[in-house]
Formats: sequence, structure tokens, C-alpha cells
Amino acid sequence: MKLEVAFTLDSGPNADAELEFMVASEKEFEEIMAMSEGIYGGMDYLPSRYHSWIKEPDRTVVLVKKDGEVIGLQSVCIVDGGETALMEGLRVAPWERGKGVARVLQQFCAELVRQRHPGVKVARLTRDDKLGPKDFLKYRVITKQAILLMKFNARDFSLRLRDIVAALRGSNRLPPALLLEKSEVPAVVLDPVFIRKVLPGQTIIQDWQPFQPLASNLALLLKKELRWMVDSRADPLVATVCSPPFPIPKGQDWVYLNVDVFGQDFSRIQSQLLAHLQNRIQTLEGNVMCELFLVPELWEAMAQFCTCVLKVELAKDYTEQYLLEYDI
Repeated sequence: MKLEVAFTLDSGPNADAELEFMVASEKEFEEIMAMSEGIYGGMDYLPSRYHSWIKEPDRTVVLVKKDGEVIGLQSVCIVDGGETALMEGLRVAPWERGKGVARVLQQFCAELVRQRHPGVKVARLTRDDKLGPKDFLKYRVITKQAILLMKFNARDFSLRLRDIVAALRGSNRLPPALLLEKSEVPAVVLDPVFIRKVLPGQTIIQDWQPFQPLASNLALLLKKELRWMVDSRADPLVATVCSPPFPIPKGQDWVYLNVDVFGQDFSRIQSQLLAHLQNRIQTLEGNVMCELFLVPELWEAMAQFCTCVLKVELAKDYTEQYLLEYDI
């Protein structure tokens, strides 16, 4: 379906081109996947989310076409009780990069939000690339997290993980790691003290998606098969959220696992990470890319723990995830 929005195309290489903006549908899936080949180092989440995204009532997946061919995509999801537009999945076809397509697509999506969702005040997005001077003029940095990406073979890791956990428990080095029932999550996550002291930037960042700690957002998150863990139900210092594994384009037997960490107590983070890995590894075969998000100050210690104790390989050096915001 073509999107009709009053919009003036900025000057640039595509200013005189016949660009069309469309709502994504099932029929464009293969074309989009072909355009996205190799994106995010083989860890693209879109193949696993595309079919559900195009059915979500508060989300519009916008395509830009040139001469009938898809050359770009960005998703717009309305969250935070209708006050925030979450921008996700931005990509441009390799042969159109460097021509301003991403900028035009972002401008179009912002105008789409203004005209269709007048209650939206800001747009938010997450990025893992380095920010330049122009970015700081455009965006407000809400918070940043360190990214630790490790990889391992599920079967090999499963065999040694059991012994690692047993040894740490035997030395009394593992604080409690409590799995929350879905019904218990709101009381913990929506507590004002938890929001202020534990959440990074007072924001729930789950698998690259930022949400304000609101009941409406939590209702969305609780529909997912997430595992929420804390060190204490009454007064948690650390909470972690682990997403279900999903296949990634890196290879036929590769899956991606995401663990978001809230809090700064290293031993409690270790304990919860091990509990998540023990649970998820039971159903996995093949190879795993596991991405952990935590405060930057703990990256080096966690990297040493993963390589020296867990005996897994780091897939890349230190990088950061930025939560950015700009006015609509």
C-alpha cells in the first residue's frame, strides 16, 4: 500500500528520482532479505521479526522504492503510551548507499509520525556505531551500554558449563538468581526505586528496543517469551532479561541470544548470566552468538570471566550501544 504523506524531498542525488514510500507486506519479504544480505555482520534480526512486525497494530514498516525496486526500509513503532516513536531496522540497498537514501527515509518517517500520530513528542533509536559531531547536534544521548559479544558451540559449551556452575556454587561465589513469574515482573520493574537506581537512563532496553517503564510497555514485553531474573524480589540490585534464541543469517546452524543487564553488582550479574545460559543451552544445537549489554565499567571484567572461566571466544572487541532521542 502506497503511503501518502505531504513531504518535500531534500536536495541530494535522489532529489529528482521517482521515490515511492510503501507499507511493507509479505510479498516484499524475499526482496528485502536479498537487499539486506550481510547486514549487521550476519546477525540481522529482521528475518525473524519481519512477519510479526507487519502485523503489529502500532507499527508501520516503511519501504522506499526507486523504479519499482525496494532500496530502503525503516520501521516505526508507537510506544510509551503514544508519546514516543521507536525507529528500528533502518537499512539501504548496497547499490544506493552514500546517496542520502537513509536520510530521506528517516525524514519521511518523522513526517509520517507527525501527521498520523500528533501525540508523539520524541523519536528514539539505538545505535552501536561511533557518534560524530553531527550526531550530537541531532540527537540527545539518553544512556549508553557496553556490548560484549561472545560465540560458542552449544554442545561443547553445555558440557563444561555444568562443571563451571558446580565449582562456583561449591565455593559459595554465586549469589541468588531468582526467576520471576510474569505476574511478578510489574511489581519489580515499575517500582520507582528500581527505575531510578537500576535501569540505565531509567529505561528498559530489551534486545535493542528502548521502553519507558510504563505498564503499557510492560504489557507488550510480557507477551514475549522473556526470562526475567533478579537477585532479590524485595530490593533488587541487579536484574537481567534474556530473549529466546532465534536463527540468524550468519549460517545454517547459527542462533542469536540476547541478555540485557540492569545494575552494576558484578557477582550478581555473573550468577544471573550463568542461570540464563544454563536454561537456554538445553534446547540449542550448533553455534551461538550471545550478546550481553552491561555498564561500560564492567566490560573488561566480564570479558575476562567469559574468556578465562567460561572458555568462550569474544567475537569482537569493546563496542557501545547508544540510546538516542530527538524531537519530532
